[in-house]
Amino acid sequence: MPIDLRSDTLTRPTPAMREAMAAAEVGDDMFGEDPTVARLEARVAELLGKEAAMFAPSGTMANQLALRAHTEPGDEVILDGNAHIHYYEGGAPAALSGLTCRCLPGVRGIFTAADVEAVLRPADQHFPPTRLVCLENTHNRGGGRIWPQERVREIGALTRERGLRLHLDGARLWNAAVASGIPERQLAAEFDSVAVCFSKGLGAPVGSALCGSGEFIRRARRFRKMFGGGMRQAGILAAGALHALEHHRERLAEDHANARLLADGLATLPGMELDPAAVETNIVIARVTAVPADRLVRELDAAGVRIFSIGPDTIRAVTSLEVSSADIGRALGIFEATLSSLSS
Repeated sequence: MPIDLRSDTLTRPTPAMREAMAAAEVGDDMFGEDPTVARLEARVAELLGKEAAMFAPSGTMANQLALRAHTEPGDEVILDGNAHIHYYEGGAPAALSGLTCRCLPGVRGIFTAADVEAVLRPADQHFPPTRLVCLENTHNRGGGRIWPQERVREIGALTRERGLRLHLDGARLWNAAVASGIPERQLAAEFDSVAVCFSKGLGAPVGSALCGSGEFIRRARRFRKMFGGGMRQAGILAAGALHALEHHRERLAEDHANARLLADGLATLPGMELDPAAVETNIVIARVTAVPADRLVRELDAAGVRIFSIGPDTIRAVTSLEVSSADIGRALGIFEATLSSLSS
């Protein structure tokens, strides 16, 4: 079996999770009659300190529902240029909600309140109205970086002062909470809405949730139906997410330790450049100096290690519950042998 470090979305449900899903009590969620979905939504809202939550098929849909529910067509959204919402969601802000993205040049995904204030537009018929600011915690293309809480508080204060809304793409918020020791409720406190994912580090097969005020979630439910995200006996999926919430959150620390183990090993290899201290959670991003990144990816795949290239000279590896410390040791051996053969 190859050691698959492409993403934490590749995890498969554990036997205990499959049992929970098979035994799930279900009903028609579009009639509000699926008790397992209702339990999941209540539990997520409680964990994040919000009034309400809504189950959604994917993280992309949860984010896009937030954008649509906070805005009207023609509005502007401010976010980092490498944010998942802008970079990896297929142009959805424009296609689904008619929005313009104003992209900030964050540092590994992190920007400041001053950066936001500098691009706020005056009220003028020539400009799109700015309605929303979006943060991503942890930041995917930033290498799993955790947002500093003081930065979040400063941006939250600015958005409230300027009458803007603040959304958090918290697909890996669970990782941020475990790595920082700060509860999810506290990490989510400044935000008007928060999207979280169950099918990444937590290991559920499907699903995300969008949280916010009761009024906001009622509006978002209309757009979930419009976008095709309404599901029927969704409790089968929600049961997997519930199991993941209750049994897989604390073990994320193992993924973080394995990511640091990988980073420490890669940093010693000729042809690789990275700072292990920059690895805060379960994502390792490294610069390849020996060969083009795509070539290294192909050679590693043939040798039994699967990773992604995310640029001409950049690779990404992600640890998950299906990757052990022993797997990391084997992967490092394959990296070393492959790089040696490519440079000979």
